[in-house]
Amino acid sequence: MKKQTSLKAILYCSLLIAVVLSAQVWGQESSRPARGRRRGLYGDWKVKVDFNGRQSESILSFSRDREGSQTGQWISFWGLNELKEVKFEEGKLSFVQERRNRQGGTTTSKFTGTIEEGKISGTLSSDRGERKLEGTRSPRVPRVAGNWEMKLKMGEREFTGTLIIKADKEGKLTGEWKSQRGEHTISDLAYQRRSLTFKRKSKMGEREWESTFEGSIEGGDTLNGVFKSERGEIKAEGKLAGAALIGTWNLDIASERGDRKQRLRVNPDMSGLYGAIKLEKVNLDGDKVSFKTVMKFREREFEMSFEGKLAESKLTGELTTSRGSQKVTGTKVVRRLRRRG
Repeated sequence: MKKQTSLKAILYCSLLIAVVLSAQVWGQESSRPARGRRRGLYGDWKVKVDFNGRQSESILSFSRDREGSQTGQWISFWGLNELKEVKFEEGKLSFVQERRNRQGGTTTSKFTGTIEEGKISGTLSSDRGERKLEGTRSPRVPRVAGNWEMKLKMGEREFTGTLIIKADKEGKLTGEWKSQRGEHTISDLAYQRRSLTFKRKSKMGEREWESTFEGSIEGGDTLNGVFKSERGEIKAEGKLAGAALIGTWNLDIASERGDRKQRLRVNPDMSGLYGAIKLEKVNLDGDKVSFKTVMKFREREFEMSFEGKLAESKLTGELTTSRGSQKVTGTKVVRRLRRRG
């Protein structure tokens, strides 16, 4: 009887110790910054600043330099400014912005605020007073989106088609297959960690069949994979249309008021951003690049257009508005992946 009582006591103590240890571990895990929180700064943020009742839209873009230090850029229609003293710790963000004013001098502002649950908010202070800043993270167009020019090989025969992948505002992907041979419907399209899968229903005359595709993106502009069906396997290779233009471009713009820097981002689906202005379509015809957009300031509208040429990661051309033309030169930003330890 005493042995049974002792055994029950030992089991009870062991269970109690396990519960206490689990609670401690849970408490330690919950107190640590989540992986997403640690990386919560990096990327683009679409922000609005209140100027005497009028809201001005800009983009804050944060990254790291080669030494791992936090860096940032303030991007608007008026140009790109490098931020100074960028600091982000435990959800608190601060930085210093210096920009050229209309008098030719420099205006210095300091931001202090927070990033919580995908939102940035705080105060921008200068000798002109304080202004509220609020914003949210800008969604990125998935790298798989766009038009893929596909080649399918079956023995000695080769077929071509275009795989069009689109993403909605929530990032949901849909696909469409265009070909001169038959009718095709894409469903169950999924993309994760450079791997792409989908189902395809095909109809050619009286024949109908279904196939599945499994492939991966290599080098950012090549899609390799295999179609599988009851008819066998077909190897497929695709090239992303506009790959030479897709990416981020640092622009230098010359004008009578002085040179300024700007950013052009071309998304995989050939939409884009000029500064903080959305571009519905960036056109690439051979080596010719162009885009147009309409800007609205208060009650007035202005049209802006660009025409230029692309050659070996260099972009040259002219930006035209109702106020005249400006020479533009651009260099493509090459991203270097950081190795994880």
